[in-house]
Amino acid sequence: MQNDVKPERPDALFAAKIQELVGGQFGEMTVMMQYLWQGWNCRIPGKYKDMLLDIGTEEIGHVEMLVTLMARLLEGAPSETQAEAAAANPALAAVLGGQNVQHAIVTGGAAMPTNSQGVPWNGGYIVASGNLLADFRSNVAAEAQSRLQTARVYNMTDDHGVKETRKFNLGRDTFHQQQWLLGIEQLIEDGYTDGLEDSLKEEEDKEAARTFYSFHDGSTAHEGRWAQGNTLIGDEEIRFEQGRPLSDDINDVPAPDPLLFATYDGHKGPGKPGTAGGAYLQGAENLISKAKDALTPGD
Repeated sequence: MQNDVKPERPDALFAAKIQELVGGQFGEMTVMMQYLWQGWNCRIPGKYKDMLLDIGTEEIGHVEMLVTLMARLLEGAPSETQAEAAAANPALAAVLGGQNVQHAIVTGGAAMPTNSQGVPWNGGYIVASGNLLADFRSNVAAEAQSRLQTARVYNMTDDHGVKETRKFNLGRDTFHQQQWLLGIEQLIEDGYTDGLEDSLKEEEDKEAARTFYSFHDGSTAHEGRWAQGNTLIGDEEIRFEQGRPLSDDINDVPAPDPLLFATYDGHKGPGKPGTAGGAYLQGAENLISKAKDALTPGD
C-alpha cells in the first residue's frame, strides 16, 4: 500500500466514522472516480491526461488504505468495543449510539461502499464535464472538503496508528489542492482559458457580468472586494446596485391541465388539457417551425 495502516487496537465505533471518508459525497471513492473519469474523457493527449490518471490511480490506493484500516478496526470486536465504551462512558455511548450494525451483519467485519449513515455511494457525486477549468475548480473543492472531514475525524480517536495514517492523507489532500490550482495556472499559461469559465462570452449581458446586486436593507456586502474595484477578467469596473426587478415579468403561470388536478381558482380560465401524445405533437410542431425558419428566414 502507499502508506502503513496499523491501528493499535480494534475500534468498531471509529470504523463507523471512517465510512464517511470512504463512500461519502467527498470521500475517497468520489475523488477516485472523478479524476479517472476526467482523465478518460480528456481530449488533450499528454500532460493533462497523464496528470488526471496519475492522481486518479493514487486515489485507488487511498480507498485501499481506508478499506484495510476499517477491516483492522473491526477485527474481532463487533460488540466488545461497543460494550467497553458504554461501560467506560455511558454518556458517550448514548451519543454515539454504537457501531454500524451493517459491519457485523452485511459485510462480516469489513468496509462498505457507503457513507457513515449507510447511504450507498452515488455516481452523481462526481464531476467530469469535459471542460478542464470547470473540472479542476471542482477538484480543488473536493480535496478541500475531503481534507476538512479527515481533520475532523482525526480528532475523534487517540489511536496513534490511526493518526499516523490520517497524517499521510492530510498531507496528500494539501498537495492535491495545490496540484489542481497549479493545473489552472497551466491552463491559463497554455492559452486554454483566461481563468473564468466564459463560454459564449460574446452573448452574455455585459452589465449583468459586472454588477453585484444587494437584496436587503443594511447589507454590508458592498464593503467586500467582490463589490468594488475592477473585474478579474476584462478590467471592467464592478458595479454595486440595490436589488430591483430587472423586468416587468411576474410569477404568473398558466392555468393548469385539468387532468393533473392542481389547486386552482379559475381566474385564468380553463386550463389546456395535455396528454403524452399532445406533448409529442407539440414537440414535432416546434421542430417543423425551427426547420421552416432556417430554410425561409423572415417569412
